[in-house]
Amino acid sequence: MFHILVADPISKEGLDVLQQNPNVTVTEDTNLSPDELESRIGQFDGLLVRSQTKVTRPIIEKASKLKIIGRAGVGVDNIDLDAATEQGIIVVNAPNGNTNSAAEHTMAMTMALSRQIPQAHVSLQNGKWDRKKYVGVELKGKTLGIIGLGRIGTEVAYRAKGQRMDVIAYDPFLTEEKAEQMGVTYGTLEEVLQESDYITVHTPLLKETRHMIDANAFSRMKDGVHIINCARGGIIEEEALYDAIVSGKVAGAAIDVLEEEPFQDHKLLTLPEVIATPHLGASTVEAQENVAIDVCHDIISHLTGDTAKNPVNIPSVPSNILSQIEPYFHLAEKLGMFLIHLTEDVPEEVNIYYSGELSDVKMAPITRNAVKGLLKRHLGTHVNDVNALYFADRKGITINESRTSTAKGFTNLLSVEVKTKSGVRRVAGTLLNGLGPRIVRVDQYSVDVMPEGHLVVIHHQDLPGVIGKMGSLLSKYQINIATMQVDRSDIGGNAIMILTIDKYLEKDELAGLKQLEEIIDVTAVDL
Repeated sequence: MFHILVADPISKEGLDVLQQNPNVTVTEDTNLSPDELESRIGQFDGLLVRSQTKVTRPIIEKASKLKIIGRAGVGVDNIDLDAATEQGIIVVNAPNGNTNSAAEHTMAMTMALSRQIPQAHVSLQNGKWDRKKYVGVELKGKTLGIIGLGRIGTEVAYRAKGQRMDVIAYDPFLTEEKAEQMGVTYGTLEEVLQESDYITVHTPLLKETRHMIDANAFSRMKDGVHIINCARGGIIEEEALYDAIVSGKVAGAAIDVLEEEPFQDHKLLTLPEVIATPHLGASTVEAQENVAIDVCHDIISHLTGDTAKNPVNIPSVPSNILSQIEPYFHLAEKLGMFLIHLTEDVPEEVNIYYSGELSDVKMAPITRNAVKGLLKRHLGTHVNDVNALYFADRKGITINESRTSTAKGFTNLLSVEVKTKSGVRRVAGTLLNGLGPRIVRVDQYSVDVMPEGHLVVIHHQDLPGVIGKMGSLLSKYQINIATMQVDRSDIGGNAIMILTIDKYLEKDELAGLKQLEEIIDVTAVDL
């Protein structure tokens, strides 16, 4: 018999999944203090929480019987994942339960924005009957631009097509073939910005996506565009959105999220063209039921010997094997992160090669870390060691592993290769005794680069003075060079320069470097 503690309120439908299983007994106690939870947790095999209960390391260390922690929702910030992993406790969440709710809310906000429904309602409450003031626009025939075509973005696309809108979408993992299958137009980010009458964002909030809709982006949009954000605050630069509305560039905005919440006093709310809701994207009865049901099924599956569908921490690996392969986890993830910055097209195939001493190790955990590094740039921290291969499969990316005893002069060599329609890119790394991880090859070039910090990868012609020009321009930008690695294919041919610098290269600085005539390409890589 398994004993499960429900420490936060969850829907009856979720509890029914647990209570109807003959192998489970359920204790509901949603008012435990941290000390009370710590004193009682040793009695239970499973723990179910939402966001209120903080599952800290001291609590986990007292959980002598605990096998699984379930989070009825997506975020697991309230759970110490490292402590859970160290104790061999699996943590599961429910990432899919709110998809429909968020998509419906996006469409509801889009329609309310188009017909000025909230404004008209307030006008009526104030005793006015002003039909002329609240003339709306139809969605039919308009172009909806979707930035981020994951689970929620895809559902929004299907609903928009039901409203007879034209849909153009941008996503780092979207191919023209996938877009055609979905009946949407494949677009670059620039094309989405330029061609859309409505733009809705559905990306994670990452360094790459923070303020991706800024003043520059607004300047490239159609006059009278409508903006919708039911994803994450911070994707749209709020000051720039305010200015774009005041200037008339943006006809209206529908906002469910802002950078700082609660946002009752935000100046965007003073504009009549803005409608807003207090982060209600997942706030439906059905969504709360779905996340509870999903996580409870995972708890039962794990406790009864089946596989959980939505784990968020690394599965247990025997300690003797873990000690052998764990040093390569960091290297593998960094190689993946480095390589995806160099890959412009959608990855179709990833090949991971284990050479030298690595040919004898257990590959799967290292592979998961490499794939996690590849995906994190566009999918964020939602990607982890456990679900990385699942997300790669969902994105149509094939993962292959191979072993060879030949390591080309190194004791161990880990190589990651990405194939796209435009070609193949490869990076290789090793662990040097006493020195730690190193990137030792980028495509056909030999280098020696520590995979940390702010890097600049420069492909250029091997001509006199190139390095000096690059250094002078970085000096102009007040950017200090910490290390430099250079290699070339042949004298006067193509060459590579990898710099470690003291701060991340901004967009305008990157553009300035690309203007040098000997430069073929410049990529900023932040590890």
